[in-house]
Amino acid sequence: MLLLAAARLRYKSFSQFLQVSTSKGHSSRFLAPLFNPPAITRTMSSIVAKRLEGKTIVITGASSGIGKSTAFEFARTAPKNLKLVLTARRIDSLKQIAADIVAEVGEGVKVLPVQLDVSKPEEVKAFVGNLPEEFRDINVLVNNAGLVKGLARAPEIVEEDINIMFNTNVTGLINMTQAILPIFKKRPEGGAGDIINVGSIAGREPYPGGSIYCATKAAVRSFTDALRKELIATRIRVMEIDPGQVETEFSVVRFYGDKAKADAVYAGCEPLTPADIAEAVVFVAGRRENVVIADTLIFPSHQAGAGILHKKST
Repeated sequence: MLLLAAARLRYKSFSQFLQVSTSKGHSSRFLAPLFNPPAITRTMSSIVAKRLEGKTIVITGASSGIGKSTAFEFARTAPKNLKLVLTARRIDSLKQIAADIVAEVGEGVKVLPVQLDVSKPEEVKAFVGNLPEEFRDINVLVNNAGLVKGLARAPEIVEEDINIMFNTNVTGLINMTQAILPIFKKRPEGGAGDIINVGSIAGREPYPGGSIYCATKAAVRSFTDALRKELIATRIRVMEIDPGQVETEFSVVRFYGDKAKADAVYAGCEPLTPADIAEAVVFVAGRRENVVIADTLIFPSHQAGAGILHKKST
């Protein structure tokens, strides 16, 4: 009603108002004849870019899936001045990702691929010392590396599978945190930096056939919560993001490379994508320093729990 009344004040008819406002050269200024709102000089994306500017970010498990998408999302969000340290076991994949990032966003993002197996403590201990000096002042650690093996139930769980899941998902995450935390704690006011742990709904809701994987993610959740309390007198933020069903190489690894079995997990569903989780990671890292998004659980719309999914009939 206000729009109509304002139009009547300036034009003989509303049809004349529409004709003038939508004619060539006026389509982008539909309300300009009536109102002159102040120009918007900042957008949310520019604010986040400013907060991330100049930071060094370490991402584990960055050769595929959520880790790879997170690297691209950080680069796209802050393309002018950012350093990314991408770690994984597959160095060739990391080098290709690094090249692809620079090709897309330009030289404002410096990317360092580092071959690292977080399940091996000796590699983690040497990690920081082996970094070039310009990449050592780390601001954000994204503990993303993780895996699952099999669907076996006790007492038939293979010991090798138990060890690799715990060594990667739990010990590897803790060791990476302990390697980076001294850098954070050297900063004023007790320290500053972000630790973002990628957990899982499995850490909240254990399910049959996933007892070991669920136990590892429950351990991550407990470690994350305890660490946040231990660092309460600092400016170090400890945050966890727990995805539900995400389509990555996760199920392929679970089924020991059997792609057909992995694909069957997602049949009739529209799972989350790695990019969905990457957006959440960058979102929590891009909040104002006093804002801690401590705990995030993300489902696709067809999921309501670890084993509660709606599948369309095919």
